[in-house]
Amino acid sequence: MHPTTTKHLRQLTAVSLLLISSTLLAQSTGITRTIVTKADSSIPGKEDVIARVEIAAGAVVGWHTHPGDEISYVMEGEAELLVANQPARKVKAGEGFVIPAGVVHSAKNHGSVPIKLVGVYVIDKDKPLATPASAPSP
Repeated sequence: MHPTTTKHLRQLTAVSLLLISSTLLAQSTGITRTIVTKADSSIPGKEDVIARVEIAAGAVVGWHTHPGDEISYVMEGEAELLVANQPARKVKAGEGFVIPAGVVHSAKNHGSVPIKLVGVYVIDKDKPLATPASAPSP
């Protein structure tokens, strides 16, 4: 490949990644995911990720998906969990939930304190932890 073409492809890739990251950040203002650990899974092509997740008081997490299952445990607070094709439900401290791979979901923290979770993700290796998605049709 010609060096100029390679340079342009790298620039286009960098701009695309920046736009995707900006979109995810804009859709998910008020959510913080801090990776605690990441390791190869026993499932070929997958990796296991453990994260601390915090959703600020009054925040709405944008609709998104994960490239693998999300298994979460609520440590503190409560929020409304929105999952495509399911009724909204409240999740609170001491409860857990599972979101299958690729399922569009969101959350709303209607409270005055943050909700804190431990999220375990079994995801496709080398894929972003979360990807923005359109709101599901009612």
